[in-house]
Amino acid sequence: MDRTTLRARAWLTGIAALCGAWLIHQGAAVETAAPQPSGAEAFTAGAQPRPGTGAARPLRPSVPVRIRIPGIGVDAPMTGLGLGPDGSLDAPPAGDRNLTGWYEDGTPPGARGTAVVAGHVDDAQGPSVFYSLGSLKKGAEVEIDRRDGRTAVFSVDAVEVYENDAFPDKRVYGPTPDASLRLITCGGGYTRETGYQGNVVAFAHLTGVR
Repeated sequence: MDRTTLRARAWLTGIAALCGAWLIHQGAAVETAAPQPSGAEAFTAGAQPRPGTGAARPLRPSVPVRIRIPGIGVDAPMTGLGLGPDGSLDAPPAGDRNLTGWYEDGTPPGARGTAVVAGHVDDAQGPSVFYSLGSLKKGAEVEIDRRDGRTAVFSVDAVEVYENDAFPDKRVYGPTPDASLRLITCGGGYTRETGYQGNVVAFAHLTGVR
């Protein structure tokens, strides 16, 4: 089994922790599910995730420190996430609703490859940092400040939702020759008893550097 497969499985297990057990035990305060992406924001039928027009040259790796998504009001610090003793990805600390995490043993945002950033959708007090991820539109900008003083600017290519039992590991986590980004939170079917039964994934590619 190669490293990409291991990493994908680790992420899938960790994201399940964001969406399943934690919400089941804690209970979500919201009465209705978070916004879900419409079919218009998905890739066209049969299309594979590939960088769109205007792809920028990948940057050297550098630790990300902050993410901004103006279209949905996100402005949040970032923390590194590792793997727990069972091999699953640690979730961002639940006590801070405005915090995102990136897999620090993977690709840093802006570098060549597929970077993954995760955030909670809600908690017992209400909406969290990625609550509105499902309402993100194609072409929206995602800005990530890095420790090297540069800001990597990404353009959203599509936003899709997958049920847990049909999560496409390779499609989401597969390696890319350019600087790609995946934003992930809970989504799909929802009840107050079970929490969310899937994930919302936003696909984006690097288009600029400031």
